[in-house]
Amino acid sequence: MRVVLAGSHGLLGTALTHELAQRGISAQRLVRRPARSPREIPWDPVLGRLNPADLAGVDAVINLGGASLARLPWTASYRRTIVASRVRPTALLARTLATMPDPPPVWLQASAVGFYGNRGDEILTETSEPGSGFLADLVRRWEAATAPAEEAGVRVVQLRTGSVALAAAGGSSSGLILRAIRMGVGGPLGPGTNYWSWITTADHAAAVAHLLTADVAGPVNLTAPHPATQREVIATLARALHRPAVMRVPATLLRLVLRDVADELLLSSQRAVPGALEDSGFRWQHPTIADAARWISAQD
Repeated sequence: MRVVLAGSHGLLGTALTHELAQRGISAQRLVRRPARSPREIPWDPVLGRLNPADLAGVDAVINLGGASLARLPWTASYRRTIVASRVRPTALLARTLATMPDPPPVWLQASAVGFYGNRGDEILTETSEPGSGFLADLVRRWEAATAPAEEAGVRVVQLRTGSVALAAAGGSSSGLILRAIRMGVGGPLGPGTNYWSWITTADHAAAVAHLLTADVAGPVNLTAPHPATQREVIATLARALHRPAVMRVPATLLRLVLRDVADELLLSSQRAVPGALEDSGFRWQHPTIADAARWISAQD
């Protein structure tokens, strides 16, 4: 299988590159500079440059790119960067694939459970209606940008990744949480009753690799099958790391410091369940937060 991967150097892209290598799949990387080896393909999403000939004969394209949501503050300028870094490359890939006489048959495109907005304890499936807010609006535009490729017959999968990606070494989604716990100053953020749809980076990589050949198209919730409240996630991680988790941070303080980012990222609730992924036959290494915590503590 010949796979082309964008966003290969991020937390999820690094884990996926390793997973593909374990399966004997070597990925060519899309890079935003001149190629330095045959394993690289140059492109420029800002200027809209991607040579369709470079994708000829490719079996699948995977795009995990996007500016970090963990970078603060979200100024008006950085919000534009967040949007452009997702929508513009996705639209370029869609246009390129749509113009090819024989496009790659599969495109796995990053997305997020932020699509659903803040939904309390409502169980969210791939057929649930979109929510509201900055992230929900962004994800709608992000996913809509894939339309030309879908219309050209490409099997497009939108990878609605959980709000928290748990990595043994931390990472953009979980690094601050784990560092606070290891320092003994972890605890619930606000009431802690909001749901976090989480997934480990190992399961995320395995799921993406699985979807290369699974008979699935459209949105797929890339989450563990058992979403947990934020309070439960933090408490379970703290127990596994033998640290306390009693330093509650008031929601008012979070909003004072982080403004609306607190509600969009930390206090928002998405109880998303991975129905499409489960129906496709995928099996998790870490289906519960206790499993994930043991995996993290074993490498601590």
